[in-house]
Amino acid sequence: MTVQLHNITLTLGAMNFSVDITLPGMITTILGQSGSGKTTLLEIIAGLRRPETGFIKINDVILTDVANKLHVPPEKRNIGYVPQDLALLPHLSVRRNLLYGARQCDPAYYHSIVELLEIEPLLDRRTTMLSGGEKQRVAYARAALTRPKLLLLDEPMANLHQSIKDKILPCLFQMCREFSIPLLYVTHDPSEIAGHSDQVMVMKNGTNSTDRSYLAD
Repeated sequence: MTVQLHNITLTLGAMNFSVDITLPGMITTILGQSGSGKTTLLEIIAGLRRPETGFIKINDVILTDVANKLHVPPEKRNIGYVPQDLALLPHLSVRRNLLYGARQCDPAYYHSIVELLEIEPLLDRRTTMLSGGEKQRVAYARAALTRPKLLLLDEPMANLHQSIKDKILPCLFQMCREFSIPLLYVTHDPSEIAGHSDQVMVMKNGTNSTDRSYLAD
């Protein structure tokens, strides 16, 4: 999987967002402080924001080409996006959340995802009855069951205790590699992805940067 972002620009208040980068590999981590543009980057890739210039291509498929007025809508991009609030449906059970939006439900694939993320005991519960870590695993499973060509996770471990992170992260990365789901993983904490990520992209002041000095701030 290769994600190409060429000359992507967007004015965000006082910040000029500008990214030009090619991201090959299965698991990419996007590091940066709060307000550096990480979430904006995911929203642009997902099609939720339109850049002012540039184009976005995943492998050989162009999703955005501003010069040629091309913008594939979010629902047709086949990109799984899990925002910080997880966007689970509180009035539905875990089982129905998992099946919501799934194009095809292959029983073997469904069972494999449920088993890998250890959520089978949760299937009949409402999402309002889940812990923070349980909600995270359900959100990942729901995104994976849509069989996305790319999965975007925005600060997925924020506000979770380290012991919960230590349990969830190996399952998450195993899921992506075992089922060949390319991942863009946004975080401000480099320790979360140590030993898992194929490459790291740093966002700083709205642009991709090689400067990681902020990590020592």
